[in-house]
Amino acid sequence: MKINEFKLILERKNCDFAVFYNSDSAIYSPNMFYFSGYRGLGALIIPKRKQPLVIAPDMELERAGKCLVKKLYRMEKKKFFESVYELAKKNHLKTKRIAIDKSSFTLNSYTHFKKQFKKVKTKDISFECLKLREIKTQDEIRILKKSCSYADKILQKAIGNFSSFKTESEAAAFLEYETKKLGLELSFNPIVASGSNGSMPHYEPSNKKIKNGFCVLDFGIKYKGYCSDITRTIYSGKPSQKEKEIYNLLLKTQKNTINQIKNNKKCSELYNFAITNLGKYKDRFLHGLGHGVGVEIHEMPNLALSSKDKIKNSMIFTIEPGVYFPKKFGIRIEDTILFKNKPIALTKTSKDLLIV
Repeated sequence: MKINEFKLILERKNCDFAVFYNSDSAIYSPNMFYFSGYRGLGALIIPKRKQPLVIAPDMELERAGKCLVKKLYRMEKKKFFESVYELAKKNHLKTKRIAIDKSSFTLNSYTHFKKQFKKVKTKDISFECLKLREIKTQDEIRILKKSCSYADKILQKAIGNFSSFKTESEAAAFLEYETKKLGLELSFNPIVASGSNGSMPHYEPSNKKIKNGFCVLDFGIKYKGYCSDITRTIYSGKPSQKEKEIYNLLLKTQKNTINQIKNNKKCSELYNFAITNLGKYKDRFLHGLGHGVGVEIHEMPNLALSSKDKIKNSMIFTIEPGVYFPKKFGIRIEDTILFKNKPIALTKTSKDLLIV
C-alpha cells in the first residue's frame, strides 16, 4: 500500500531506507503489514530508490512468498539484524540515515540494531506512517466495509441470543467464538458491561451474572488485517422513563454529530458539538468522540478536544459518544463511519433501544 508515496517521504527526510520488523510471531508491526501484507517473522526494507525487500527465516519463507513484496530473501544469519545488515550490503544500499518506526521498535531490539548499524543515524518515521494510513485507498475501503459487515452480523446474532447468556464472559465468549468460526480475528477483546459495570468505559467482562439494566456491547473484528468497531447498548428488564430519556438524548447526539461531519471540519469542533448536545450530561462524557480505524483499531484522525486533525475524503473513523454514571450505569453508541463527500455509516445494526 502506498509504497511510492512512502518513498517520497524517505526522500524528503533524506533517509536511505526504512526498516520494519517482526521478531515475535504473536505481535506484528502494523506498518510492516500495511506495506507488505506480511505478518510473520522477518523484516521489510523499503529503499527510497529501489524495490522493497522482505527477509524471512526458513519456516516463514512460503508464507512470506504470498505477500505483496516480490523480492524475498532467506534469513541466513543467526542474529536478526545481522541478516538485515547483510541484506542491505548485498543490495548496495547506503546506510547513513535509516528510518525506523519507534512505536514498534523495542529498546532491546534497538540495542541489537545499533550493534550492526554502528554509525548510522536513525529517523523516527512512525507519525508519517500514521498520516499516510489516515486516507484509505479504494481497496482498503472495500475491505473495511466487509469487516464492518461481519461485525454487524456477529453482534446481531449475539443480541438475538442475549437472553440465553448467564454471564458477561459467556456473552463475550460467544462473540469470540462466532468470530473464529468465520476464520476471522478480534480487533480487541469484546466489552460486555452490564448494569453498574457499564459506568467503566474499558470494563473487562467477568464471570458473574449479567445484571439488569443497560448493557454495553463493544465489539470489532479483523477481516484481511483490517479492523471494525461497533458499540450498542441494550437493556435487560424494564427501563424507567428517565433511563429512556438519557438513552434517546445520547442517540440523538450521536446522529446529529454524524450529520455535522463535513470535508475539512475540525475534529475538535465535532467533539464540542457532541458535548453541547449532551447538555447537563456533558460531564458524564469521559473519553474522546472517536478515532480512525484501519490496520490498527486506533489510528488517525483523533476526534478529541485537543485534536488538530480535520476530516478528509476517504477517512474511516468512529463516532462514539457515551455517558457514564459511577456505580449506576453507562451508555455508549458507536458506529464506524466512512467520509466520502458525506458521512456513510459502515456499521448498520439498529440503534433503537432494544429490551432483551
